[in-house]
Amino acid sequence: MRAVVVADGATATADASVVSAADLVIAADGGARWLVATGHVPALLVGDLDSVDAALVDRLAGQGTAVIRHPVDKDASDTELAIDEALRRGADEVVVLGALGGPRLDHELANLLLLADADLASAAVRIVHGPTTVRVLRGPGVLELEGAPGSYVTLLPIDRDATGVTTTALRYPLSGETLRLGRSRGLSNVVAGPRPRVEAATGTLLVVETETTDGGDG
Repeated sequence: MRAVVVADGATATADASVVSAADLVIAADGGARWLVATGHVPALLVGDLDSVDAALVDRLAGQGTAVIRHPVDKDASDTELAIDEALRRGADEVVVLGALGGPRLDHELANLLLLADADLASAAVRIVHGPTTVRVLRGPGVLELEGAPGSYVTLLPIDRDATGVTTTALRYPLSGETLRLGRSRGLSNVVAGPRPRVEAATGTLLVVETETTDGGDG
C-alpha cells in the first residue's frame, strides 16, 4: 500500500499528482491546509494540531477525516507521528511531501534524518519535492536510481563514513571507495546511462536525486 504524508513545509505544483496516486493520504498537522487547497481530503489528520485552525479540523472531520490528536508536549514531530501511523496501517511505501523548506531549518533537517531511522527500514520511504527525491541506502545494500540521463545524484553519508561505495552508470564513478562523513565528495554526480545504481558496504547514505540537467557546482 502506498501512503502519502503531507507535512507543513514547502510544496511544488507537481506534488499534487503524487497525492492523486496514493492509497492512503495523511496530513501531518498544517499539511492539511495544502491538501484542502489542492482539492484533497486526507483520510487521517495527525499531530498536535497547533498549525491548523479548529474550523478546518471540524470541516475535515465532517468530511470523514479521522483526527488523531497528540499533546503539544510530545517526543516526536508531527511528520514522524504521521509516518508511524502510515506504517501501522500497512503501508509498504511512504512518500512524504512538504518535508523540505519552510521557515524551520531544524524541522527540515529532522525530516531528512528521519529517513535513516531503523524503524522505517521495513518500508520504502522517500521525501519528494517537485523534481527532487530523497531516499536512504543502508549498507550493505544496493539502491536502484530512478533519474534519467542528465539528472543529478548526490550521496551524503549521515551516520559515519560510508565504505565500499560503488556506482554504476554515473559520470563520476566510484569503485569500492569511502565517502567521509561531513565531506562533499558525493555532491552533484550525474546519471550517464541506463540502470544507474549505488552500492555501499557499510554506513548510511542520503541519496538525493534531482531530475534536471541545469545547475552548477555549489
